[in-house]
Amino acid sequence: MICTESAITVSMPDLSFESQLTGYVCGVDEAGRGPCAGPLCVAAVILDQDNIPEMIRDSKKLTEKQRFNIEPLIKQSALAWSVVEVSCELIDCLNILQATLWGMAEAVARLPLKADHALIDGNRAPILGIPAQTIIKGDDRSLSIAAASILAKTARDRIMIEMDSIYPAYGFKKHKGYQAKAHLEAISLHGPSPIHRRSWATVRNLATTAQ
Repeated sequence: MICTESAITVSMPDLSFESQLTGYVCGVDEAGRGPCAGPLCVAAVILDQDNIPEMIRDSKKLTEKQRFNIEPLIKQSALAWSVVEVSCELIDCLNILQATLWGMAEAVARLPLKADHALIDGNRAPILGIPAQTIIKGDDRSLSIAAASILAKTARDRIMIEMDSIYPAYGFKKHKGYQAKAHLEAISLHGPSPIHRRSWATVRNLATTAQ
């Protein structure tokens, strides 16, 4: 099979959604819905559309080093940004969906510059005081959401790296709280740490095993 250059397409986020709106547009995304340990982090970003750093894309398509390298460039060039940490306790109290929506609303509210519109990654939007549009796979389609995905991911990774030094038995620096085999084995052996999500069935079941 012969592949030509024209046959290869690479999906890149752009300003197509932002350009249809007037005023300040913020992108909103989260990191940490899937892990059974650690907080959820939600970011909101209003980009300066005339000064956008290169390499902004879905955080999952960047290496950890690339994300940490571009994070300060986004913060320096953006018109406004905010990052909200949603604790494990709040996640356990509300459930992950409601905690995510709460974090999204907080991130938008904490922007130092009031947004006129919000672009939300996914298919559920929180109640905001401004119009909001949900976009499936928004971090792969909107530059504003992609920028928010990077800030949310780097914020959460930084927390989990710090937690690794506090709770070294679990290997948080490596798996960031996701349900990797080594992580589950550590919970089974040591029981859950204070930053494990007790409402997760996996954590509850392994906690019983560890007793």
